Amino acid sequence: MQTLISFLAFTAFVAVYSWYRLRNDKMDTREGYFLGGRSLTGVVIAGSMLLTNISTEHLIGMNGSSYKNGFIIIAWEVTSALALVVAAWYFIPTYLRMGLTTIPQYLEQRYDGTTRTLVALFLLVSFVVTLLPIVLFTGAINLESIFNVSEMLQVSQSQGLWITVICIGAIGSAYAIFGGLKAVAHSDTINGVGLFLGGLMIPVLALWDIGGGNLLEGLNKVYQHDPEKFNVIGAPGSVLPFGTLFTGLVINQLYFWGMNQTIIQRALGAKSLIEAQKGLLYTGVLKIMVPFIIVLPGVIGFYYFGDSLYQQQDMIYPELIKKVLPLSFVGFFAAVVMGAVLSTFNSVLNSTATIFSEGIYKRLIRPQANEIQTVRAGKTTSIVLAVVAILVAPMVAGAPDGLYQLLQQLNGIFFIPIASVMLAGFFMPKVSAAGAKAALVIGLVFYITTTFIFPVNIHFVHIWGIEFVLNVLVMIVVSKYYPVKSTFKPHEMGVLKLDQWKYTKPMSIILIVIIIAIYVWLGQ
Repeated sequence: MQTLISFLAFTAFVAVYSWYRLRNDKMDTREGYFLGGRSLTGVVIAGSMLLTNISTEHLIGMNGSSYKNGFIIIAWEVTSALALVVAAWYFIPTYLRMGLTTIPQYLEQRYDGTTRTLVALFLLVSFVVTLLPIVLFTGAINLESIFNVSEMLQVSQSQGLWITVICIGAIGSAYAIFGGLKAVAHSDTINGVGLFLGGLMIPVLALWDIGGGNLLEGLNKVYQHDPEKFNVIGAPGSVLPFGTLFTGLVINQLYFWGMNQTIIQRALGAKSLIEAQKGLLYTGVLKIMVPFIIVLPGVIGFYYFGDSLYQQQDMIYPELIKKVLPLSFVGFFAAVVMGAVLSTFNSVLNSTATIFSEGIYKRLIRPQANEIQTVRAGKTTSIVLAVVAILVAPMVAGAPDGLYQLLQQLNGIFFIPIASVMLAGFFMPKVSAAGAKAALVIGLVFYITTTFIFPVNIHFVHIWGIEFVLNVLVMIVVSKYYPVKSTFKPHEMGVLKLDQWKYTKPMSIILIVIIIAIYVWLGQ
C-alpha cells in the first residue's frame, strides 16, 4: 500500500503541475499545440529532450546490455554530446532562421513536396512499429516487476503485461492529445528531475551496500570483480565495436540529435536561438552523466547476480531495483519509471501528430483546413497511432540481443536514409530532388536486405556507414542525369531572435574534451 500511495502521489503531482502551467494557454492554434507557442526555455528544452530520449528502453534495455557486455555501450550516450554540439552550432540556427515547424518542411523547401511526403511516411511508420511498442513493453516489464500486476489481478504474467501496456498507452495518449508540446515539455522537466534522483539512487544504494557504507570501496569491489566490464573499447566481434564510432554511429547520432523531429521539436519550440542552444548543450552535459543511471547499474547487477540472467538480460534492472531499493522509495521510483515511459511515448505521439497534420493533412488531404481542424487532425492521428502501438507492443518480446539492440537495428531502416538526404541537403547543393528520392528508396531496400532478409556478417552499425556512402553515391549519380534547377538558399522568416548564446563555444569545447578524456581514461 505504501508503494502504491507514493506512486500515485508523485504521478498526480506531475499532472497537476503540468495543468497549472498550461491553464491559461491556447491549445487550438498550430504554434500553441505543436510548438508550445514558441515559449520554451533552455532548461525546459534540456529536461524534455533528455526524457524524450531516456525511457525504459534505456533503463531496462541498456542496463541489460551493460550487464552482459559492459561499458562499451556508453558510446550510444557520450557520443550524443558531439552531435548536440553540431546541432547547436549549425542545425538549429538554420531551422529557426527558416521558421520551421517540422523537419520534413525543410526537405520540401530544399528538394520538393514528394520528398517531404516520403520522409513523413517513413517517420510515421518508424515510430509506430519500432519506438512506441518497445517503450510501452519495457515500461510494462518494469511496472509489472515492481507492482506484481499479474498477481494483484490474478491473471497470467503475459496478461498482466498486456493490461499494463494498455494503461500506459492510455495515460500517455491523454498527455499528448489534450496538452500538446507544452504539456509534454513541462511534465518532462519534473519527471527529468525525478529520473536523475531516482536513477542515481539505484547505483548509490547498491555501491553503499557492496562497500559496507563506503561508495568508493563498493565501486572498487565491482571493478575488481570483473575489470573488463569497465572497458569502453569494444572488440571487433563485440555488441558495439569501437570502429563503429567512426562509421555508422556518427551518422546516426547526427540524425537523432539534429534532424529527428521527436527530439529537435523541443528546440524548434524555443523562444529564441539563445534558449535553443542552451537547451541542446545542457542536454549534452546530461548525456555524459546518464551512464551512471543506464550503464553502471547493469555492471553492478553482474556483481550481484553473475551470469545467471544472461538469457533474460532485460530483467536485470527490475531485479536490481527489488534488491537495493527500500520499500518506501519503490512507489516513487515506479512513478519515475512511469514518467520516463510517458515522456517518450507522448513526445513521439506529439511529433507524429505534427508531421501528419503539417506534412500530409494540410498539404495533401485538406489544404483549406483552418488551424482548429489541423490540430484536430493531429489529435486523431495520435489516437490511431497509440492504438496500433499498443497492439504491436507484445510482439517485441524475446529479442535475442536485448530490446535496446533491437530498437537500434530497427531504427536503421529509416534513420540512415533520412540522414543521408538531410546531410546532402545541407552540404551538397548539387544533389537534386530526384537523387534524394532515389537514395531514400535504395537505402531502405539495401538495409532491410542486408540486415533482415539476407543478413551479412558485418555489424549493423557498420552497415549504416556503408549505406550512407551508397546513398551519397546514388544521389551524386542520379543528380548528374536529373540536375537541380536552381541553388537552394534558406529564407529568413524573422520568427525569433537569432542572437547566438555567448557560452556556446566554451561549452562545446568542454563537452568534446570530456568525451575524449572518458575514452582515454576507460580505454584498456
